[in-house]
Amino acid sequence: MSQKKPEKLIDENDIRYDGRKLNELRPVKIEVGILSNADGSAYIEQGKNRILAGVYGPREIHPRHQALPDRAALRCRYHMAPFSVQERKSPAPSRRELEISKVMREALEPSVFTEYYPRTAIDLFVEVLQADGGTRCAGITVASLALADAGIPMRDLVSACAAGKVEGRLVLDMNDAEDKYSDGADMPIAYMPNLNAVTLLQMDGMLTAEEFEQALNIGVEGCKQISQIQKEALRAKYVTVKEAAPEKEEEADKEAKE
Repeated sequence: MSQKKPEKLIDENDIRYDGRKLNELRPVKIEVGILSNADGSAYIEQGKNRILAGVYGPREIHPRHQALPDRAALRCRYHMAPFSVQERKSPAPSRRELEISKVMREALEPSVFTEYYPRTAIDLFVEVLQADGGTRCAGITVASLALADAGIPMRDLVSACAAGKVEGRLVLDMNDAEDKYSDGADMPIAYMPNLNAVTLLQMDGMLTAEEFEQALNIGVEGCKQISQIQKEALRAKYVTVKEAAPEKEEEADKEAKE
């Protein structure tokens, strides 16, 4: 069963069919440190996307011939669960998943001090539980947080968001229907806000030089908004841990007295 095309993706008041303005993100919810067996983990909900990321390492690399003498090997695996899309997907890795795994590694690598851990591996797993367009960007966003949660030294968090063209207008953070039924363009962007550096820029479709520049600016602004949500999610985890510490001390004191 495939999703039906909305009658109009954008109305005469520049409101998209899901109620958002042209430059508005889908609702974003992020949690950090939710997998106890991973060195670092994070989970994101962006619109209807549900994506989980886990990090293991730095650790000894196998097979050993993959070891790099001067830095850690960052290895990424992006995978969509068979139930993540409306028509069941094969669990075997597709060409698209292999391409996104490579793109994700290249987008995240500039942010990590891999030179601190020569001859080791940092393994990153990104699992899409439910897909609704823009999963590579949401995957990069949540993967960057999982790396930070693992305590791996980083130059900056990487935030990712896509801009695009729908029915002749430039929009931020396209969902699946906008991407599928629009004849415009899609431009995924990954960005390190503190360093003002773009680590990923792809484009599918056609834009004029002026539209390209405008779409890039819109996408970067979206990345900056996501960066704030990332920082709040990290802060929330460690504030919770800090608050829990005095309670544990009180419990230990009570047990000692008893």
